This record gives sequence, structure tokens and C-alpha cells, in this order.
Amino acid sequence: MMRPLVLIVIAELFGTSLWFCGAMAAPELGRLWELSPTARGGLLTAVQLGFIAGTLLLSLSGLADRFPAHRIFALGCFAGAASNAALLLCESLPTALLCRFAVGLCLAGIYPLGMKLVIAWAPTSAGTALGWLIGALVIGSSTPYLLRGLTDAIDWQWAVGGASVLAVIGGVMIATLGSGHVADGGGRLGLGKVLAAFRVPAFRRSAFAYFGHMWEVYAFWALVPFYIEMIWHEADNAFAYRATFAVMGIGAFGCVFGGWWSRRIGSERVATFALAASGAMCAASPLLALLPATVAFALLLFWSIAAASDSPQFSAISAKACPPGTVGSALAVQNGIGFLLSVFAIHLVADMRSSLESHIGWLLLPGPLLGLIAWNRRRSCQPAAQVLKLR
Repeated sequence: MMRPLVLIVIAELFGTSLWFCGAMAAPELGRLWELSPTARGGLLTAVQLGFIAGTLLLSLSGLADRFPAHRIFALGCFAGAASNAALLLCESLPTALLCRFAVGLCLAGIYPLGMKLVIAWAPTSAGTALGWLIGALVIGSSTPYLLRGLTDAIDWQWAVGGASVLAVIGGVMIATLGSGHVADGGGRLGLGKVLAAFRVPAFRRSAFAYFGHMWEVYAFWALVPFYIEMIWHEADNAFAYRATFAVMGIGAFGCVFGGWWSRRIGSERVATFALAASGAMCAASPLLALLPATVAFALLLFWSIAAASDSPQFSAISAKACPPGTVGSALAVQNGIGFLLSVFAIHLVADMRSSLESHIGWLLLPGPLLGLIAWNRRRSCQPAAQVLKLR
């Protein structure tokens, strides 16, 4: 049981290293192509939009529950590595956005299907297992910054190429793994049956709270380089990349710790604490510009832990609320809607960053607040999977 989970987690880390390659390279590409801040932000939102399109394709076609999850995962790694490497050949923003969109499509076969795999292999400890998996996603997403920060001599092209190599390795690792102890579905689910999961009160509350989390988390990660520059005005590039990796990557600790903690106090309480803590950091974020650098950096680390740690718990709760034959598709729809919200949040902070400066974090606050409002109605929810009967 342990070996499959370790393979899935490592493969997730390697596969999702593709996610922020465009954002990492945005400063250099922005200068080369004379891009505005909004256009630079498009290198990340293109991935989000591709991910949304991919999750909709997988869920509404039933592919996420019709074919073996490990094969879709491996295909996503291989195709994503090629699409990511194609960024090295781009000579203009439109072609770069197309490549990043293709990467997002492929990531839709990695992230939601990775969740389905760990739930299948560890059905009795989904919260803990998903904590490790999404922790791997967090570290994987920040890996381009680590590759870039190893030394001042490493150019962005080497970091992009390194991420593609990692994705290929992840695909090879997962290709021979079975799909676990849950059988794949036998046919097309259709829009009505997938969206019917939202009639389950437990799934609906968890999904809506997850949407609030998603408004904040990716926009926060997009702002981390801005906060590092605000804290350390004269830091060299390599240090700034390493600091960015540290802030983003430490969210993995929050995911793993939250999974461990959920076995003692329950996923519901862990998710509530994380949403409240990240919301408090959004509200207090202007103070980061006034505090000593080490204190401000410590608060950034705490913010990252809080912002990431509720995601595995919401995913575990949502998975338990779904009938077994719709887990992959329902989680893909939940992810897709959440990532659509993240697109708006990322563009909003990119547009408003220069005018709001240290107060930019206030734009993220509605996510945790509205998520808490939705989540605090969970006690009225009926037990999940028994409420929904597919027709």
C-alpha cells in the first residue's frame, strides 16, 4: 500500500513542476517582448484556462472515470513535458500563451487524476493521503523557482527544460501503476450526472468553500515575488528565487501537517482553521511593508502554510460526498470551477498591484471570507453519497 502512494506523490511533484515555468520566466520574457504586467500575468492564467478546459473535457466526457487513471496521468506528464519545452522555441507572446494553455490541458490529467489515484489506493485515509499529494503539487509548482535559484548562472531556459525532464520521469514512474481498489466507470457520464453531485449538500458546501480557497491561493502565489521584492529591496536574483521557492514550497508542510492533524480533530476543523488563518493574513498583509524583513518573511511563510493546507481537506470531503463512479469527474469539475475563479483573481492583482502596492492582499480577502460563510453551513448537510442517486 505504501509503495503506490509514494510513487503517486513523487510523480505528482515531478508532473506539476510544469505549472509555474511561464510565471518564473515572465520577467525575462516581459523585457524581451516589452510586455505589460497584465500580459506577463497571462503566462500563468493561460495555464489556468488550459487546466479548466482539460478538467471540463475529462469530466463531462466521462473520460476521468472511464479509462484507467494512471494511464491518463502518465499521458498528461509526457504531453505536458513536450508542451512546456516548446516554450523555449517561442518568439512572441501569442505562441507562448498557446504553449502554456497546452500545458494546462495536460495538467488536468495529472492533478485531479492524482487525487483519484490516492483515494483509490488509500480510501480509509483520504485526508492524510491527499495532504501528501497536494503537498507534492505545491512543491512541484514552486520547483522552477528552486531550479532558477540554484545559482546566478542558470538561465530561465535551463529551468524550463529541467521541469520537462522531471515531468517525463514522473510519467514513467506512474505508467505501470494500477488504478487502485476502485473500478473505473464504464461509459459516458454526461453533464447532468456530473453536476448532480452539487445536489449533495455535503459536496456543495465543501465545493463552495474550496472555491473561496481558490480565489486566494494562486493569486497569492503569483504575488510572492512581489512581496519578496517589497521585503528585500536589494536582494540578488538567485536569493529572490530561493526565497520565492521557500514561501511557495512551505505550503506543502501545511498540506501534510493538515492531513496528520485531520486524523485527530477531523478534516472539517482543519479546513476551518486554515481558511480563517489565511483570511486573517489577507487582512493584515499591508503590515508586511512595515515590519522587519525577517518578521515579514516569517509571516509570509505562515500565510503560505494556511493558504495551502485546506485544499486536501476540501478535496477529501468532496470525494467522500460523491458516489464512487463519479469521483474523478466531480473532483475535476470542482477543480475547473475553482481554477476559473483563480484566473479572475490573478488578473485582478496583476492589474491593481502598482496602484494598491502593499494593500494588494486585500483583494484576496473575499475568498476566505465567503468560503467560511459557505463552510459554516456544513452542519446542516446530510451524509453525502447516500443523498444522490444517479439516474
